[in-house]
Amino acid sequence: MKIKIKKDLLLENLNKVAKALSTKNLVPALAGIKFDLDKKGLTLTASDNDITIRSFIPYNSEDMESIEEGSIIIQGRYILDIVRKLPDATINLEVFDELKVIISTENSEYNLNGINKSEYPNINLEVNKTPIIINSKVFKDLINQTAFAASTDEARPQLTGLNLKIVGDILECNCTDSYRLARKIVKLNANAENDYNIVIPSKNIIEVSKLLTDDDADLELHIFNNKIVFKYDNLLFQSRLINGTFPDTSNLLPKESMLKVTVKNSDLYDVIDRVSILTSDKEKNVVTLETNGNTLTMKSSSAEIGRVEEKMDIVKDKEEDITISFSARYVMEALKVLEGDNCEISFVGEVNPIIFKSSENDDLIQLVLPIRTY
Repeated sequence: MKIKIKKDLLLENLNKVAKALSTKNLVPALAGIKFDLDKKGLTLTASDNDITIRSFIPYNSEDMESIEEGSIIIQGRYILDIVRKLPDATINLEVFDELKVIISTENSEYNLNGINKSEYPNINLEVNKTPIIINSKVFKDLINQTAFAASTDEARPQLTGLNLKIVGDILECNCTDSYRLARKIVKLNANAENDYNIVIPSKNIIEVSKLLTDDDADLELHIFNNKIVFKYDNLLFQSRLINGTFPDTSNLLPKESMLKVTVKNSDLYDVIDRVSILTSDKEKNVVTLETNGNTLTMKSSSAEIGRVEEKMDIVKDKEEDITISFSARYVMEALKVLEGDNCEISFVGEVNPIIFKSSENDDLIQLVLPIRTY
């Protein structure tokens, strides 16, 4: 294999696939990036058996000169560091004696030991003829607005994932850790041929979001029994699915409310942020909310630190008042991803879930369970 390629082009694609590099090194080849050069272009592949990322750089005479086709596995961390730090605009990469790799520029030369391509696991990045197609920016927003609510407790593996349900042209996403729920509903441009109900590891789906830009390109979802493949531009990202059934969260959402409060989202976030400074338990960050007429009072106290109280004006739909406590961190994370200026908070009772959503639309719902302080 022998190739000349622009540094920036190679580095951009190496950075994409490097997210899937194995750090455990149970299979030595998985610590490397597989280079495959043919007449169509250069394909880079990295995998840790949990996720696989493949990036294809199509042949372009201005950016790449393919001199000799071939394949080699190069240690991922070394090739990434070398390419990142080389000052030259063009890099030469040549394989000789099957396992020796020379990376050179006008003034630099690195000799690396490669790994035979035959040692790389057989990874089948198959795609469907009829994928689910969604706008990449819409999907990136969906991940950012929900995945943070997934659990980190491996005792209930289903809750560590992001649940995607697709029925017809409706895609519903749910994440919960038992104490909160993030739900987003998106309307697709076309009906799906089949119904789907899958759970994707949240850490994997977050890596997908990092690879998506804010443009309006299409993202393809290719769903299989035990895996999902995302196709975006010249990139393929494969993730395993979590076995088991995601719990039905629809019954967590209250049908009616005793009180609805409307408030400016950024103001509420800032008040909670300030009040939570004096909470003694930094994990729970318990603050108490009280309504009295059109005034909302937020307060917290600690026997060791002191107490704080802050008021703000609100709009209510009823004369009812409520006192309720909750985790400041959970509510702040929910408010941070809401769209629009105004937040609508629905209360059912002092021991019932609190619903946060934008006043402008209800496609995104954030639910937080209250905390008993007595």
